[in-house]
Amino acid sequence: MGKTGHFSPAWFLINCYICQKNTVGRKKIKPLYERLEIVDIGSEGKAIAKTGDMIVFTALAVPGDVVDLQVTKKRKKYAEAIITQFHKYSVDRVPNFCGHFGVCGGCKWQILPYEKQLFYKQKQVRDQLLRIGKIELPKLLPILGSEKNTYYRNKLEFTFSNKRWLTYEELNTEIENRNALGFHVPGLFDKIININKCWLQPNPSNKIRNFIYHYAIENGLSFYDIKDKKGFLRTLIIRTSTTGEVMVILSFFYADAGLRRGLLSAVQKEFPEITSLLYVINSKGNDTITDQDIELFAGREFIHEQMEDLKFKIGPKSFYQTNSEQAYNLYKVVREFAQFKGNEVVYDLYTGTGTIANFIARQVKKVVGIEYVVEAIEDAKENSALNNISNTVFYAGDIKSVLSSGFYLNNGYPDIIITDPPRAGMHGDVVESIINSGAQKIIYVSCNPATQARDLTLLDSEYRVVKIQPVDMFPHTHHVENVVLLEKRFN
Repeated sequence: MGKTGHFSPAWFLINCYICQKNTVGRKKIKPLYERLEIVDIGSEGKAIAKTGDMIVFTALAVPGDVVDLQVTKKRKKYAEAIITQFHKYSVDRVPNFCGHFGVCGGCKWQILPYEKQLFYKQKQVRDQLLRIGKIELPKLLPILGSEKNTYYRNKLEFTFSNKRWLTYEELNTEIENRNALGFHVPGLFDKIININKCWLQPNPSNKIRNFIYHYAIENGLSFYDIKDKKGFLRTLIIRTSTTGEVMVILSFFYADAGLRRGLLSAVQKEFPEITSLLYVINSKGNDTITDQDIELFAGREFIHEQMEDLKFKIGPKSFYQTNSEQAYNLYKVVREFAQFKGNEVVYDLYTGTGTIANFIARQVKKVVGIEYVVEAIEDAKENSALNNISNTVFYAGDIKSVLSSGFYLNNGYPDIIITDPPRAGMHGDVVESIINSGAQKIIYVSCNPATQARDLTLLDSEYRVVKIQPVDMFPHTHHVENVVLLEKRFN
């Protein structure tokens, strides 16, 4: 799609390639649906069309578009398809602002006005809680939109590759440079889009990435080959903070002190504002660096994030909400829902680096944080010490094993439980333990309303849902956070 909302050849090529992969070797030819109107947007952000009793899911369309759809996967009651032609564009469609739109997998909703994005996110939360939860619910509070719709992320990870995704114009030409530094093409693990400008992270993110790319090309540094497992440059992580600090982490596939020093020295000289310049040698089969030794090249080993009068120390392996400013609004919702009186014992489950725990600590008697990642718990303790907070305690371990009757006796039974689990939601044993705790309130923060709805059903026998507040952390995507306040039914 270009600025006018029409097809870009690159997007059409990706869709045709994926379609071919899904149909190759199969005798049955998938149907083509002509002139279907997009009527809705589903729970995973997919556009929806209908033909008879068949629901057809597609991508990069908005309600009101009229399209032809080539089916790539067909089941009894639904199908997945790609758009082959537009016959009419929706009055709600707006021009995309990113030059990589339609090829890059990010910011897929930028063709929807932001108020419409918020509408469909609120609808997604309501529909999933009702359809999956099947419990009595209050009216949802209006979704909290993000003040910033671009440049709102504080962390991005880019991949080096010698298999750059070629533009339509490049396909039939001699290409000398196939190197890329950017994001994966959706559905193609070995193809990387070379990113010129990303609208997700504020400066100096784009400048740093582009400088490293051009330095590598000019100095003949090899880019990683994911299939052959060779090449020097592997990944680049850039972290920024609202305090103006910057962290850069370069990942190399093998150790070469000369090449490494040359690149890192050039980055340090070009960007003296970098607070923390680090590197890692990662020769594993995957790109994760949480299990690797990260070395400091220049500056200090961490940056700071600020929230009200609190400082949070962010290391190279630390988790921190990627939309810092909207995370503050999210935590304020948690605090408002809790209505602390000052004498509460609060349990913060899936505490991560203790951001919520430390954010609320001064309003309560005691906070008990639990998290299975040992390094995160160490960060949580450091953040308490950094802010002179002495009424927090943190434990590392599997929450379903940690939350025992003995644990409650040693740490005090909770008055309020805050839980912020991963997308998979809470294990059934954790839900049972929460019920057994006797807590008067539960504040459930979720990045996946579907698994949240499942867990609310399990809690429904003892707790009723009192308030529901959706929060948009990621503009131009279908992702949405949701905060639910539950109160004990029987005292």
